[in-house]
Amino acid sequence: MSIERNFDIAFVADLALHEKQIQQNYRPIIAVHKWFARRPGTLFRSLLLAEFTQGNLADNYYRSHNFQGLRVADPFMGGGTPLIEANRLGCHVLGYDINPMAYWIVRQEIEYLDLEAYQRAARDVGSFLDEQVGSFYRTRCTICGYEDAPVKYFLWVKVQRCQYCGREFDLFPGYILAQKGRHTKEVILCAACGELNEVEDKKHPGLCQHCGAKLVTKGAASRSQCFCSHCGAKNRYPDADSGPPRHRMVAIEYHCPYCKPRHQGRFFKKPDEQDLAKFKAAAVLWKAIRPQFVPEDEIPDGDETDRLHRWGYRYYRELFNERQLLGLELLARKISQHPDERIKNALATNLSDLLRYQNMLCRYDPYALKSLDIFSVHGFPVGLIQCESNLLGIAGGKVGVNIGSGGWTNIVDKYVKAKRYCQWPFEIKHVNGRKRQVWLKGEWIGEGCRGMAEQREVDLRCASATRAVLAPRSLDAVLTDPPYFANVQYAELMDFCYVWLRRLVGAGNPAFTARTTRNPEELTGNNTMARGIDTFTEGLSRVFTNMAAALKPGAPFVFTYHHNRLEAYYPVAVALLDAGLVCTVTLPCPAEMAASIHINGTASSIIDTVFVCRTTGLISRRLLVREPEKIATLIIRELEELEKGGVSVTRGDTRCIIYGHLIRLAVWYLRASWDKSLSWDKKFVLIARMIDELGGATAIETYLEENGVQLKTKREAVVCESESEYGAGRDEVSF
Repeated sequence: MSIERNFDIAFVADLALHEKQIQQNYRPIIAVHKWFARRPGTLFRSLLLAEFTQGNLADNYYRSHNFQGLRVADPFMGGGTPLIEANRLGCHVLGYDINPMAYWIVRQEIEYLDLEAYQRAARDVGSFLDEQVGSFYRTRCTICGYEDAPVKYFLWVKVQRCQYCGREFDLFPGYILAQKGRHTKEVILCAACGELNEVEDKKHPGLCQHCGAKLVTKGAASRSQCFCSHCGAKNRYPDADSGPPRHRMVAIEYHCPYCKPRHQGRFFKKPDEQDLAKFKAAAVLWKAIRPQFVPEDEIPDGDETDRLHRWGYRYYRELFNERQLLGLELLARKISQHPDERIKNALATNLSDLLRYQNMLCRYDPYALKSLDIFSVHGFPVGLIQCESNLLGIAGGKVGVNIGSGGWTNIVDKYVKAKRYCQWPFEIKHVNGRKRQVWLKGEWIGEGCRGMAEQREVDLRCASATRAVLAPRSLDAVLTDPPYFANVQYAELMDFCYVWLRRLVGAGNPAFTARTTRNPEELTGNNTMARGIDTFTEGLSRVFTNMAAALKPGAPFVFTYHHNRLEAYYPVAVALLDAGLVCTVTLPCPAEMAASIHINGTASSIIDTVFVCRTTGLISRRLLVREPEKIATLIIRELEELEKGGVSVTRGDTRCIIYGHLIRLAVWYLRASWDKSLSWDKKFVLIARMIDELGGATAIETYLEENGVQLKTKREAVVCESESEYGAGRDEVSF
């Protein structure tokens, strides 16, 4: 039994690739709350099964298992994927994360919830919202005149006061609001009169059907400058000195239940006087109440939050319009009154997750025709056209599917599916091109509840694993997905939700004592907080050392990692060497969706390297090579396995695989002479020097490129070991 022998790259790649396309369908539990860059649950299930079961991984994967008594830790639990997979398989779990939002999310994922009672409470909240603010999210249908057609989205354009004539003008980057595809025609806003026009060809849009002006698709705002529509003067934007941006409502997408059966496409309209009056009425109500739960916190300086400062935002509440603030305040008040603590916490988590759609940084996807939540990219991008979603959501009637996204009913429905999955987890099996849901009887997620014979230990700590003190030989495995240096500013982003959640549930909860989730000990590179690669390396080294010391002899320490720079892997090598860990194998696995907005059109890799490490054990001799061409031979074999799993590998993917092997080998060849007392700079020099001795990434990549047309021949010429060659003996080296 071991990952090195039993892991099946092609099988797991296929699982992970399917999962990452629609992750909520494969792992509904992630819908409890947004977290960033969640790795595939199928990967961590496969790793655990490969380590602790005998036989073929593909056969074992769809069988029920119970590893009762095993203890698995994750020192960087984030969204909780490794812990959830281990808990589901019956393990006792121990998780650390310095970010209180991560701690809270994993707690809500695993904690038992009376699902029927929760659903009643959520429906009650929805009814309350409809009574209080529902009228503000309804409009008149332009086709049949129905007065209560629910709005899906309000579209707003930023406006700026001209620095020369003093009049306000729109910052339109373009006038195409919706593209043909999911709608029957192109929807273009007239720059002259503001009416919406539906045309066949956006390249030849013709004249406005209302005022006769020539329709244009390109707006006047581009590259931080815009010409005033009144005087023609060139202005620059953003203008932080003028305060947070102002917006003007320019379009509405709505749903008419009466017209829909005979209507092709979506429903769009220009806001009428009644729509504008409803927003003003909501604003008046908002100004008349004294908020209890809307945060007053300032937005601190930061690598990501400085984007907001450049647009004049200074307080988190400024990221919302008055209608959103009114609805969210009333929602929080209703939730705060619920007497059951667990249900109240679940509803509060819903509100926190809802925030990412209920703000004025959301954008409208003109092709998918839906709202893009604030975290659709891992940052705070500020667009010129913003999308306000219906706070309540729109139930889908007989079908039971919500219409539109970003509303209360959307969040609740996803939460129900997430918690139901905890009770009856499943896997999805692809057979002859068709998906089949396989329920694994006996597996479940949680600690157990009253009346259950089996209780599982779930030990979650809102603390830094750099300070972890664990009993020696107390862990059967460590599985984790550590921060990738400076790829995501977790704390800066999660503060957006934290400042609300803290006011709602923070009283008496030690995880919410701090005013921010930011912490000097967070292991991400951050220029604002002067956390560079040295700080990252030191923290990673301490965590790896603490966890390695608690592992049973020969137990696996497994983590995923990828970055587009080789130097960002140096801290990994240092941490492994400081902890006395040897990397016995590196395994490639898809970890991102290829079409993810934040990597689409870039050279970023979707492939993680899975580092499998141990303090003692055996390593296959065939992996201990030094020449670039021999390293390339190993990589060719892995690329072939990924292709069998359906992965279309790119240059960026290949580089990440190369980096993983170079780090693995550098650790092996440096381990005997490693001096933990050296400075970080000197340790980095040793790592870099060893990588140069191994030929470096460029030499390996060049070898692969030069032999690209001969790769098939080269693979056929490679002598591949059979399973029997992994037994103890001359083909393995002990350490």
